[in-house]
Amino acid sequence: MKLTFALVLAALLATACTDLHYLRSDQPILPVREYEKLIVGRLDADYVGDDNCLSRCHAHDKIKHDLQLSVHGEQIASETGLPLVNCESCHGPGSLAIANIDEQGRCDFGTLLRYDELPSQALALICLKCHSAASTPILHNWNASAHANSDVSCFDCHRLHLGPQQKVSRQEMDELCYSCHQDVRISFQQFSHHPVPEGKMACVDCHNPHGTAQDHGLLGLTVKETCTRCHMDVQGPFVYEHADLTEDCSNCHAPHGAPNNPLLKASQPFLCLQCHAGHQSRFLAPGLASDQFKGAFLTRCTDCHKAIHGTDIPSAKGRGTFIAR
Repeated sequence: MKLTFALVLAALLATACTDLHYLRSDQPILPVREYEKLIVGRLDADYVGDDNCLSRCHAHDKIKHDLQLSVHGEQIASETGLPLVNCESCHGPGSLAIANIDEQGRCDFGTLLRYDELPSQALALICLKCHSAASTPILHNWNASAHANSDVSCFDCHRLHLGPQQKVSRQEMDELCYSCHQDVRISFQQFSHHPVPEGKMACVDCHNPHGTAQDHGLLGLTVKETCTRCHMDVQGPFVYEHADLTEDCSNCHAPHGAPNNPLLKASQPFLCLQCHAGHQSRFLAPGLASDQFKGAFLTRCTDCHKAIHGTDIPSAKGRGTFIAR
C-alpha cells in the first residue's frame, strides 16, 4: 500500500513539474506576416479600388450604395478626395479576386478575407485597426470586456451592409441583446421592470456593450452611480443614510425586473427583515393566538419609513432613521 501511494505521488509530482516547465518555457511565435493575413488579407495581392472591384459585379451595387451613404462611406480624404473606407478596407486587397472573373461576373472570393474562417478576436481586429486609434475611445476596454472574452465579434451586433444605419437602433437593441441574454428577457416580463419593453429605455442607457472598467459593463463607477443617473432623488449624500444602499442598489432591487414593485427582490416586510431581524416580533398580528395567523404580517416598512434611501431630517424619536413626520 505504501509503495503504491509513493508511486502515485511520484507520478503526480512528475506531471506537475512537466506542466510547470511547459508554462515557463518560451512558446514559438509565428512570423508577423501570418498575423497580418488575419486582418489584412493576401499579401501577394494589390489594392485596386472599388471601381475595379465592382465594375463587373452588379450584384453588389446596392451594397456599395448603402456603404457610400453610411458613416463609413461618407469619410473622404481632404487631400485626395478618395474615400477613407472602401470595400478593400475590410475585405483585403482585391487584385487576385478580379483576375479571373467568370462569365457570370463572379470574382474569386477565396482570395479575399474569409470571415467565416476567422476567430472572433481576428474579426474584431479588422475593425479595431481603425477604430482603436482614430475614432471611438469607447472601445478602449474592448479587449478586456465580457463580450470579447465570450467570443463575440463586432459583426455579431453590427451589420455594415444592411443600409446607411450601421448601428443597432434603440428599437431593435433589446431583441439583439436578448438573443444571448435570455435570462434578461425573462426578467423584463415580470410585473415590475424598467421600461425597456415599452421602448422608453435601451440596454445602452446602463451598459456599454464594448466594455467598461466596471462589472457588467456599467456606465457608472458603481451600481449606485449608474442608477442615480436617472434616479437623482435618491442620490444623496444624506445626513442619515441607509448604509446598505450607499454603493449597491441591487442589494434590494433587481435591476431588470422583479415580481414586487418597485423592482424589489422580495416583498415587504420580508425584504427588510433579511437585515433587520430584530423587528420581526413587532409585525406579529396582536391578539391572534391561532396557529393559522401566528405569523401574519400587517404592514409594509415604508408605511412609516418613507425616506428609505436616506434623509437629512431626524425622526421624532431622535434616531434619524427615515421616519415619516
